Amino acid sequence: EEVREIEELIRKADFRDSIKLRSHWAARPLDLIQKLNEIKPTILHISGHGSDQEELVFQDDNGDTKLVGKDAFIQTIAATIGSLRAIFLNSCHSAAQAEAATQFVSAAVGMRDEIGDDAARVFASRFYSAIGFGLDLDRAFMQGKAALMLEGILEENTPVLFTNPDLSASDIVLVQPEPVRIPGYAEPFGRF
Repeated sequence: EEVREIEELIRKADFRDSIKLRSHWAARPLDLIQKLNEIKPTILHISGHGSDQEELVFQDDNGDTKLVGKDAFIQTIAATIGSLRAIFLNSCHSAAQAEAATQFVSAAVGMRDEIGDDAARVFASRFYSAIGFGLDLDRAFMQGKAALMLEGILEENTPVLFTNPDLSASDIVLVQPEPVRIPGYAEPFGRF
C-alpha cells in the first residue's frame, strides 16, 4: 500500500518525469549492497520493521528474520554512498540509524518510536509528493507531518529529520526541473 500510494502521488507531481521509483521486496541484507551498486539511487527508502535495539529487520535466505545492527547498516552506507543523498527509514525505532547516516549523506528520516502502518504510509507518500513538486526536504518533512495531523493520526512526532551538520534541510532540494533545451540552439560560451 505504501509503495502504491507513493507512486500515485509522484505521478501527480510537477516533476514526475524526474523521479524513478524502484522497489525490491523481501530484501536480504546483502541485497542492500547489490541494489545500491546497481541502481545508484538518490534516496534509499527502507520500509519494514525495526527493533528497539537499533536494528533493521531483513530476511535471510530461508525467509526468516535477519536483524541488521546500526553499525552494519552505517558501514554499508559508508561503503556504497555514490549518488546517495538521502535515506528514509520507514521502520520503528530507526532514528539512531538515520542520525548516524548523516555523516555520509545530506539528510535522513527515521522514526523515534514505533510507527503504525497507516502513519508510515501517509507520512511517506506526502513526503515524496512534496519532493516531486520540487520542495526542499524541510518542507517535505513538514508536509508529511501535516498530513498525519489532517488525517487525525496522532503520530506526527514520531518521524524525525536529520541533516548533515554542514547542511540545512531547507537548502536540500532533490528534484528540480530539467532545463528546457531548444533543438538547434547552442549554449553561448561565455557572457559579454
